[in-house]
Amino acid sequence: MPDLLLGLAVGAGLIVALNLALIRFTRTSAKLAAAVTALITVGLYVPYSIIRWPGGDIFAMHLAIYLLASLACGMLLSVRSTGQGLHWGPAALSGFFIFVVVSGAIFVTVAEQGLTSSLGRWLLPDSGRGPTSSMFPGVISHNYHQKEELYNDYLHQVERQRQRGWRVQKGWLTDPAAKQPTVFRVAVQTPDGQPLTGAAVAGQFLRSSSSKLDVGFNLTERAPGVYEAEVRLPLPGAWNLVLQIRKGEDLHEIRANTTIGQSIDGSGS
Repeated sequence: MPDLLLGLAVGAGLIVALNLALIRFTRTSAKLAAAVTALITVGLYVPYSIIRWPGGDIFAMHLAIYLLASLACGMLLSVRSTGQGLHWGPAALSGFFIFVVVSGAIFVTVAEQGLTSSLGRWLLPDSGRGPTSSMFPGVISHNYHQKEELYNDYLHQVERQRQRGWRVQKGWLTDPAAKQPTVFRVAVQTPDGQPLTGAAVAGQFLRSSSSKLDVGFNLTERAPGVYEAEVRLPLPGAWNLVLQIRKGEDLHEIRANTTIGQSIDGSGS
């Protein structure tokens, strides 16, 4: 099973072993052993996560299941020592939270890595239009929204770009098709209509379903202010474009969308 579930299982197993060791070798109560184990878990896992941050959702899942493991050990081992039965209320509540956390871990794993081949064939049968991807790593072409400083830098760049007033025309010279090289052209002019020469023009076509399919490109100046390159995109459908034009210290960035048709042989995959 994926690393996420393996990490949860190994961590929970170590917590159970630590509880048993504290009860046997220190002769402490099950509840005290569970409290000590929970404190040790937090003291070790939180600093480790800060150093090697796995993401908020992964951090929350691991910490929750580890603390639940300590709680379960405290309840079950305490009941075992007293010889009384476990009340259904705490048992049902613990089982519910364990189910939620484990289900969340499975969903996150599928979103990041996709289904296994056997499950994928069963749940997502081939529809005749090519293979279906079950993973969604997402597309983030800009991360300025993640931090206020980066967002402010982006706003300043947008304002400078507006004042600069470069005129940009972009597009395919012919209808683009999947797996077929097609010339992509960008024409750039200054505000007074003069061609912008000597610029560095590059960009990326981004696939929202999988960042592994993203295609980067660099354009060559074929005529004054006219930049071209052949670009081959692997799949038909919608693509996002991030285009960057650099001239000295100036950066002009454009975002757009394009649609790619089926390949000439009709496979599109």
